[in-house]
Amino acid sequence: MASFAKFGNDLFTGRRQIDFIGKRRRWYLVSLVLIVLALIGIFGRGLNFSLEFTGGSEVRVASVSSAQMADYDQRARDTVRQATGSDDNLIITKLGDDTVRVQSEKLGNGSAAATEQVRVALAKQFQVPESAVTTQFIGPSWGETVTRKAIIALIVFLVLVSVVLAIYFRTWTMAAAAVIALLHDLIITVGIYALTGLEVSPATMIGFLTILGYSMYDTVVVFDKVRENTQDAARTGRRTYAQAANYAVNQTLVRSINTSVVALLPIAALLIIGYFFIGPGTLLDLSLALFIGIAVGTYSSIFVATPVLASLRSREPAIKEQDRRALAYQAAQAKALDEVGGEHRSAESISGVIEPEQEKAVASAHSRARTRRDIHPRAKRED
Repeated sequence: MASFAKFGNDLFTGRRQIDFIGKRRRWYLVSLVLIVLALIGIFGRGLNFSLEFTGGSEVRVASVSSAQMADYDQRARDTVRQATGSDDNLIITKLGDDTVRVQSEKLGNGSAAATEQVRVALAKQFQVPESAVTTQFIGPSWGETVTRKAIIALIVFLVLVSVVLAIYFRTWTMAAAAVIALLHDLIITVGIYALTGLEVSPATMIGFLTILGYSMYDTVVVFDKVRENTQDAARTGRRTYAQAANYAVNQTLVRSINTSVVALLPIAALLIIGYFFIGPGTLLDLSLALFIGIAVGTYSSIFVATPVLASLRSREPAIKEQDRRALAYQAAQAKALDEVGGEHRSAESISGVIEPEQEKAVASAHSRARTRRDIHPRAKRED
């Protein structure tokens, strides 16, 4: 723990740096591969939508004894096949310790009589009162309405976020980089669901929208530090824009990791409870979407958002001029260090950035040299 704290302190003070911006092409390649795989899953395999989106019938058998829960899947399947003549497209799951859920796009011929026949047969099979067996029919129009509203909410969210960020940071590039990171998170998260066949329910859709807010929060915190560092770099001319932005990512790295871990731990607890004790349902669907999304969002705030911002701004004339001044300054400082033997050069300096300790060493060396020349004129002529 102490070493991790020292590592974080070194990143914040600049004694140690990880070159996130300089290696941005590597991160872009990783993200591109993930996005391509996600799109293959989304448009190739497709999403596994729950009954709420596809429409159909659901029958729940509650208060089932532990003895009757043995081989519940086969018991329910055989019962439905005997009652309707078919067990195609059945989805049978266990909810908690004593509830069996049977879902199908169509039970029998889809009539109320067929559903009632299945209800009575399941009550007899699992030896529970008929009142313990409930049925529900959901039309596909409900799912279409939810999907349409979710898409509208996503579009409104992205537009509002873009406007707010552009006003707050006073530049469209930060808003664009943040939106790119958000879309990156959304595509990869949805792609994971498509590739793994995880069920997409209304709770999952809520989770998708929630993770966008978390990802945006993490990105804004990093961008706030980027703005502070880049403004200072523009004023002093000692760092290029990319170096100042990279310094900001390093300064907020430990905070981002800690925040994500703190957020993921309770969600992981909900996942465990939902999977092992409660079973499929709203809690499991929501927590799973949040867990995947927050993990992906943490990655994007570090490896995608700021590198994209640096790439977008690198083409601006003002940034090019700032970089030219910074590189000239760093070259002069490096030359001064070489002239005094490099004895004060920091082994941990990154990307040619001259740290304050080095500047003091250079100034001290120059002062000693001037003093020597004043006292020993011959030394000045020899120099």
